[in-house]
Amino acid sequence: VQLQASGGGLVQAGDSLTLSCAASGDTFSSYVMGWFRQAPGKEREGVSLIRIRDGETYYGDSVKGRATISVDKDKNTVFLQMNSLKPEDTAVYYCAADKSEYSIQYTGRSYWLVDFWGQGTLVTVSS
Repeated sequence: VQLQASGGGLVQAGDSLTLSCAASGDTFSSYVMGWFRQAPGKEREGVSLIRIRDGETYYGDSVKGRATISVDKDKNTVFLQMNSLKPEDTAVYYCAADKSEYSIQYTGRSYWLVDFWGQGTLVTVSS
């Protein structure tokens, strides 16, 4: 499985940003896919996930109300739109894909269980 992330960059507080993650190498209909992030000196945390099969979603507490995750099943690509970005959103964002049967809520809080990771993409939010 390969995950190709894109869309990071430098933005200003209050701006919006869309991250993309294109997956290849398997059939992803049974996967949970999405994003985790890791800021310097902090533990990796779940940002948003989506279960491809039924569209169930997970949002971390820090982004609830500001983020929307979506999927293009034909292209095996997951998108994360983040609005009203804050300096504390600054982190390396990692695309993730998991084929376990844990609940999406549990997966979102358990980065160590994730099966596959993409390369990180840096998001920097300036104040």
